[in-house]
Amino acid sequence: MKVLAQNLLIGAAVAVLALTGPTRAQDYPAKPIHIIVGFAAGGGNDIIARVFGQKLSESLGQPVIVENKPGGGAIVATDYVAKSPADGYTLLMSASGISINPAVYAKLPYDAVNDFVAVSELASFPLIMIVAESSPIRSVAELVAFAKANPDKTNYGSSSASFQLVTELFKQKTGAPMQVIPYKGANDSVMAVISGQVTATIADAGPALSQVLGGQARALAVAAPKRMAELPDVPTLKEAGADVDAVLWSGLFAPKDTPPAIVKKLEGEIMRIARLADVTARLKPLGIQPVGNSSEEFGRILASDIARWAEVAGAGHIKIEQ
Repeated sequence: MKVLAQNLLIGAAVAVLALTGPTRAQDYPAKPIHIIVGFAAGGGNDIIARVFGQKLSESLGQPVIVENKPGGGAIVATDYVAKSPADGYTLLMSASGISINPAVYAKLPYDAVNDFVAVSELASFPLIMIVAESSPIRSVAELVAFAKANPDKTNYGSSSASFQLVTELFKQKTGAPMQVIPYKGANDSVMAVISGQVTATIADAGPALSQVLGGQARALAVAAPKRMAELPDVPTLKEAGADVDAVLWSGLFAPKDTPPAIVKKLEGEIMRIARLADVTARLKPLGIQPVGNSSEEFGRILASDIARWAEVAGAGHIKIEQ
């Protein structure tokens, strides 16, 4: 009888869990959601987080608070979310750096794959290779030729490991020798090009496009599968003879062990929001394309990018000691 009673209690407990688990997921969210961004306010990733966060708040009926925790190539924010409760109330808005940092940092306090669930890719954005408008370099071929003829005088600005590895990939594909000059932000590297401090830079459209359209910088190519509508006469790097296709992205992540039903709910909301006309209208002038894909598809992209950038970093002997 004692054994029977214990079995009945265990069965009752399992039944309660089976009922309450899905109910909690269906009731989610019951309090404010925090989206942690590893970059300063006002940048492209911050803008993406706030645009999607506002729409999430409207549809889920709870405040969605964007918190900026910049520092260490977004490592500070990523580690914070990795160690947060897996309840769907603390999420990470990460750029492609989450797939690039494992390739360049000797040690990280988290595992990009095993400590997170990839919820959905929010947006992607092309990168623009620029030189100063006053530069004699007018094409990718001329930049490569100049670098090979002047290896000690050719350099490039980079504000993160993401931009550095894309440029290193360009170097590996073309054989152009260029030395990296680090800057704190993409806007700083763009201004360094305009002022003549560096030969070139590859930056996202946010800080680069306005300078190109304003006549202060010259776009040599776009690192994307197709040309930008805003720069129809600027070729892709592949069209310009460099076998480089490197679109970066921003995506939403949750700590591992977040209930699948909550992940599914967030995934569906992101996919819906990414297709809203007013979201596209808000992001398109910044050169940002809303995406919204499944958790499974985004997870495959993450794994593929981690492998790809590890290969690029290894070939370039790039490692950052913290």
